[in-house]
Amino acid sequence: MNTVKNAPPELFILDLDGVLTDGKFIYSRWGKKYKTFGADDHDALNLIKGYLQIVVVTADKRGFKISKRRIYSDMNLSIEFISAQNRIEELSLRYPLANAIYMGDGIHDVKVFEAARYAIAPANALPWVKFAADFVTSASGGDRAVAEACHHIGQKFFFNDIFA
Repeated sequence: MNTVKNAPPELFILDLDGVLTDGKFIYSRWGKKYKTFGADDHDALNLIKGYLQIVVVTADKRGFKISKRRIYSDMNLSIEFISAQNRIEELSLRYPLANAIYMGDGIHDVKVFEAARYAIAPANALPWVKFAADFVTSASGGDRAVAEACHHIGQKFFFNDIFA
């Protein structure tokens, strides 16, 4: 991982599905209908907002309206559609990954881990994704993994308990 010494990271980028959600898509005969978001993640992200810019990314085109409703409308966070296959290229053009924390769980997230300053994976990430991460939460995506990651970030990079 790249590091910027003596300065805290400035950006927290989160993959949506499998990190803020449980990664499952619920379909009916009319298409994708629902996603499951976990408890406490929104509150934890609000606590860390004062320290980091937060960006949520998703490659789920069919479920983007659902995701946008939760992330942008309800949580007041930025959400961007970024393809999984080109994620590293697209993120590198938009953000300084060398000073970013990235949280992901999937096949293409390892490339972003390599470019990011710090990488976090939820407990239910793919095995090789967890191996490539700097920190693996004990919680699964959609089940307070982001809250746990925020707590860890606060202690590791900001030298205080932002949850106190």
